[in-house]
Amino acid sequence: MSRTSAPVFLTEDERLRLAQWIRAGATPQQVVLRARIITEAADGQSVQATAVRLGLHRRTVALWRRRFLEQGLGCVWEIATGRGRKPEYDSARVAQLVDATLQTRPVGATHWSTRTMARAQGVSKNTIHRVWQDHGLKPHLTKSFKLSRDPKFLEKLTDVVGVYLTPPQNAVVLCVDEKSQIQALDRTQPGLPLKPGRCGTFTHDYVRHGTTTLFAALQVVEGRVIGQCYQRHRHQEFLKFLRKLDAEFPDGKTLHLILDNYGTHGHASVRRWLTRHPRFVLHFIPTSSSWLNLIERWFAELSQKAIRRGAFRGVRDLQHCIDEFLVAWNANPTPFVWTASVERILDKIARARQRLEQIKPGCSLPKRRR
Repeated sequence: MSRTSAPVFLTEDERLRLAQWIRAGATPQQVVLRARIITEAADGQSVQATAVRLGLHRRTVALWRRRFLEQGLGCVWEIATGRGRKPEYDSARVAQLVDATLQTRPVGATHWSTRTMARAQGVSKNTIHRVWQDHGLKPHLTKSFKLSRDPKFLEKLTDVVGVYLTPPQNAVVLCVDEKSQIQALDRTQPGLPLKPGRCGTFTHDYVRHGTTTLFAALQVVEGRVIGQCYQRHRHQEFLKFLRKLDAEFPDGKTLHLILDNYGTHGHASVRRWLTRHPRFVLHFIPTSSSWLNLIERWFAELSQKAIRRGAFRGVRDLQHCIDEFLVAWNANPTPFVWTASVERILDKIARARQRLEQIKPGCSLPKRRR
């Protein structure tokens, strides 16, 4: 190899891109080294000087100077064929590990861990981790689901989604539900506050001080929430809340309420009251379809931001906390925008039903490894 290397010239754009790659924290270190070699070559540095400065063999420096001249700037990101560490296990062995993860489960447990699978297959836990990561396998995670068996599912779904996507004129759409049995939990010891390098803490044990039930209505367009706490969860409390909604909005407005199928919502006393107040129009979601009611999304905000980490010495403290959250929310309300069409929902449900039908009764779990 000649000790005299051809000069390297960079355009302003190429020099700028190399500098960006060198500075970026996400750039692989081998790419950074190649970019430095090319930059120093363009600055007039010799092969030997660059090799000494970067701690490389001079042949490596000369190689990347030559590749840049032959292939251009993109070569710094390329990995030549045959380079890199060779895989220890072939595709057949990897497929065997994947199949064992999907089709079997360990004795006395519901799912594999990297260590139990590694012992069963005679490989390292790091190998199992890489295989699972490459194939998107997460045996430790599950998601819950429930398909509605409501015989009027399509009718109710179309009605509710239609109200969301095309709200009636001169009307207010309200998502109504109850969050019952909210516990006033107090911690047995004071927790530690948040500080740099440490999250806040609270004890795992608690003292119960009673419960309350929150009746709430989410105004879909504006995102404003009307709420009221009651000690019990009966049709009498639901009627009180309906009267509150009746007084909250002008008489000329029709109120469309989206509700679930809880017994209090269809109680005889409630039906009689609704007959005398025809501006209330009820839309019932299908059974086992609480995801259709947007107030559930707001309940999640309430639990996450106000209740879950709280410590309450009594029900009044809990109710005061809920009232404070309501005031803060309504000062700057955030609407939850429904975007899913009936067709998209039905298509997703059809895929779920098709998948369930492929699972034979009694075979929903993988077989145990013996």
